[in-house]
Amino acid sequence: MKDARLDQKDHVILDALKKNARKTIAELSHALGIPRATVHERITKLRRLGIIKKFTIEQDYKKTGLPTLAFVFASYDRNSNLNQSQLATKLSSIPGIYGVYVISGEWDLLIKVRGKNIEDIGMLIVERIRKTPGIFKTHTISCFDAVFDEF
Repeated sequence: MKDARLDQKDHVILDALKKNARKTIAELSHALGIPRATVHERITKLRRLGIIKKFTIEQDYKKTGLPTLAFVFASYDRNSNLNQSQLATKLSSIPGIYGVYVISGEWDLLIKVRGKNIEDIGMLIVERIRKTPGIFKTHTISCFDAVFDEF
């Protein structure tokens, strides 16, 4: 569902920035057929509202030595001194973890991990994730190929 504060131009600009945030205001203006001043004003507004949080890169993990991707489902230990949000925050600071999501269903957390190979990911799970206070149990799903990953 789209936010009422945003109109069609805002969404067009956001989509263009998601594809390539390096484009200049002039390049965006030309490609989208929206005046430069309007594009600049809209991006400023989107940043001010916190809709655009940051401009970043899309990394080629194969070229940087982290080609293996897996997802770890984790159960929260309800006897822990941490709540689920605190546990998620604690996990997010562990190197090799690229996303932590509080979810519903059979599992409490979904953790996105990367490594050099499956053994590297196994060590991350056994030595870091499972030893984190608040983790009860884990279940790992290896990813063969990421066809689309916006984050």
